[in-house]
Amino acid sequence: MSASRTTAHDATTTREPGLDGGGGDGQGERAVGTTEGAALLGVPKARFTRLARLGLLVPAGFRVNRYRAVVWLYQAEELRLFASDDGNASLLTGRTPGNLRGLLDTGVDLRPRNWRSRRLGLMLRRADGPWARAGAVASLLRPPHVAEAVGDPHDRRHLDRFRRPPPTHGAPGPPAAGLAEGLMTAQDPDEVAWLQADLTRLTEEARAHRPAPRGPLGR
Repeated sequence: MSASRTTAHDATTTREPGLDGGGGDGQGERAVGTTEGAALLGVPKARFTRLARLGLLVPAGFRVNRYRAVVWLYQAEELRLFASDDGNASLLTGRTPGNLRGLLDTGVDLRPRNWRSRRLGLMLRRADGPWARAGAVASLLRPPHVAEAVGDPHDRRHLDRFRRPPPTHGAPGPPAAGLAEGLMTAQDPDEVAWLQADLTRLTEEARAHRPAPRGPLGR
């Protein structure tokens, strides 16, 4: 699985509701980086990062710092709940279980994928109508993957009106935009296949609700 470059130079941030990657799923929700997140769990930063790579801590957003590195952000309240759950106690102290160490040794990093899944859920909850729901899924796929799932070019053109752009929170400029776009796009074949199946189904539902306009297609 693909891994994003991360850094220990992170920060605490608070975001209003939005889809810019900044870390807030709702108004007033406080997002923290690795340093403060580790303190909330009472673990070293390295252990915190391992838990996040394994998918046990799900990012709520990210920013790109001045070094053009991705800084993952987590909801403070979710971290407190994780720490207070007795079932997680063995993950916070002692040696990492062997099966999880094996996954880490393979280079697993589920942070980008889990963030995409979280973002998709937020986009779907905020979608206004069937085409907007289909467009939310299309936002996580590269154009060739969209074309494989949606054969009709008129449907694809209509979907483009509802696709969400990649978040651009953080350092300005093309490198940061490229990082955001890469994080926004499904990478693993199974993730791509799952999203394509969902996109096909949602597009069919949207077409049944209201067909896409059939005007001339641009070159």
